[in-house]
Amino acid sequence: MPERPPERIRNVALTGPSGAGKTTLAEALLAAAGAVAVAGSVEKGSTVSDSSAQEKALQHSVSASVLGVEWRKTWINLVDTPGLADFQGAALSILPAVETVAVVVSAGRGIEASARRMMQWAGERGLCRLIVVNQIDAEPAALPALLEEIRATFGAECLPLNLPSQGARAVADCFFTPAGEADFSSVAETHEMLVDQVVELDEELMALYLEQGEELDPAQLHDPFEAALRDGHLVPVCFTSATSGAGVRELLDVFTRLMPNPLEGNPPPFLRDDGQGIREYRARPDPDAHVLAHVVKIEHDPFLGKMAVFRVHQGIVTRDTRLFAGEARKPFRVGTLFRLQGGEHLDAERLGPGEIGALTKVDEVTFDSVLHDSHDEDHIHLRPVALPAPVFGLAIQASRHGDEQKLWEALARMVEEDRGLEVEQDATTQEIVLRGLGELHLRTALERLRERFRLEVETSTPSIAYRESIGAPAEGHCRHKKQTGGAGQFGEVFLRVEPLPRGAGFEFVDTIRGGVIPGSLLPAVEKGVRQAMASGAVAGYPLQDIRVTVHDGKTHPVDSKEIAFVIAGRKAFLDAVRKASPVVLEPVAELVVEGPSSAMGDLTADLAASRGRIQDTSNHGDQVSIQAVVPLAEIADYSNRLNALTGGAGSYSLQFSHYEPAPEPVQRRLMQAYRPTEEE
Repeated sequence: MPERPPERIRNVALTGPSGAGKTTLAEALLAAAGAVAVAGSVEKGSTVSDSSAQEKALQHSVSASVLGVEWRKTWINLVDTPGLADFQGAALSILPAVETVAVVVSAGRGIEASARRMMQWAGERGLCRLIVVNQIDAEPAALPALLEEIRATFGAECLPLNLPSQGARAVADCFFTPAGEADFSSVAETHEMLVDQVVELDEELMALYLEQGEELDPAQLHDPFEAALRDGHLVPVCFTSATSGAGVRELLDVFTRLMPNPLEGNPPPFLRDDGQGIREYRARPDPDAHVLAHVVKIEHDPFLGKMAVFRVHQGIVTRDTRLFAGEARKPFRVGTLFRLQGGEHLDAERLGPGEIGALTKVDEVTFDSVLHDSHDEDHIHLRPVALPAPVFGLAIQASRHGDEQKLWEALARMVEEDRGLEVEQDATTQEIVLRGLGELHLRTALERLRERFRLEVETSTPSIAYRESIGAPAEGHCRHKKQTGGAGQFGEVFLRVEPLPRGAGFEFVDTIRGGVIPGSLLPAVEKGVRQAMASGAVAGYPLQDIRVTVHDGKTHPVDSKEIAFVIAGRKAFLDAVRKASPVVLEPVAELVVEGPSSAMGDLTADLAASRGRIQDTSNHGDQVSIQAVVPLAEIADYSNRLNALTGGAGSYSLQFSHYEPAPEPVQRRLMQAYRPTEEE
């Protein structure tokens, strides 16, 4: 049996914007539960979760950190996630490990763009959501309006479980023992609203509630409360101050008494390919079942080697357990097993359903791997997390001759650890491009290269991640015939290309009839198409949002080989694309700018001059927040411009939004500069 049964486990991620106090709140929760003697300080670099030298220097979380705390005989895994948009990949990639996402909002700064995104993402993923209004003692007068803003933004299902009291020095419970006085609103009325919301989903309880004409016991409300959380019918709101301690112990009570355990949360979205198609697979948090675990993070520890952080969904993982990673045919043996406490690794003998832990020295394991102990689970995977696209780029090269291989190995490790990073090499120029989610993201990546890998690199102007697509359907054809004296090559392919909606990716469709191209050769056609998509057709950039339908072809009984159909597929695709109104797409980013209200006119004028489209503006005291979408090519030097416009008092965050056609002059310039290879 597991040391911690699943009904005694809670997995909660603290998410939300930078500056909302997530790490400080995590420290306050650890201190309140007695896990640390004194809460650490972000400013002093003494927190449990921000354990790396980089995080201490930045005074911001860079990666997600797992913290454990015991409260009222219940084990709570707190996952402290980064709030800066540059590190959102690290925040999103670990969330499949939890049942509950707690979005932390600053009382003084209100609802920021990243809080909206996280609420939307968690809702789409089926995770239970909780809003924590932190720093309530800093802006007590703003709290009534903020609660109204929360309900207006996220829905009337957002209801407070407690309310500030005693001038925001404490909180008044509105659910368990609703008897106190609050600074605003009514505890009794709020309690009634909560009960009404919860019993709406349970007809029997609703009838009992109406018949009794009196309060229901909290125990009677537990199951319908969980159902309301799972359905998104209720999003609780809690008030805290991590610095004064107001509401911190009450938040621990909310986690243990009201948030779902692994038996109660929505089941993780596993999918299984059984040969007849892909179907949903329901993991059972049963310690006696086959092991099923999911890797949510990879780290490279200088002493322990490669370490995989994972969540157990069913079965028990022990030392010496033999596990398979995904569809690997050969198992590996679990040697070392840990629980995590920030940067500290605590030895564990066994981990059961609902637990989060780590194992080391596992070269076979990658991010998103499903670990299992039976070949019956070979084809099970978790529905992938939609991570933000890394479009902010730097061309890099090793400063010292001979460090090229070392640079590639270091970059491969960094990309494995950080899902917001991406490395590509231009096939024509051989330029290595490191892409990330923003300027700060890339700067910290370069620091890691220097500090961890002792590598010095030279950088050049950021490359823009242009893409290609098509604007109309078209037909393509290639007859590849080559005779060299011996066995020849022959392959003929007819195909059709059609545009797909932006962001749809790529579809390959086979409508061959009569076996004119044998099924064994169709993968070669697709391989040729994918090669052409990767290298570009009209400007040298990867293609996307295209459906390719192969509908005819010819073979030769002797000369039709795989290589012939790879070449024919590639050239037929290029032929079709060049007839299909090809277009160059440019990446467009969602930009959130914050600065003094006095600079608003200059900021909006600058964005307009950069082809930006303003989506929303809001004021918070003497500060203004502007949301806009802007082509990435126009904001490569935005930090310098922002400093000049605001006197250094502005800040911004950037996140990829979508691709759209570049202006005609830009398309023409890129197409004219392209020099296809002789083969193309």
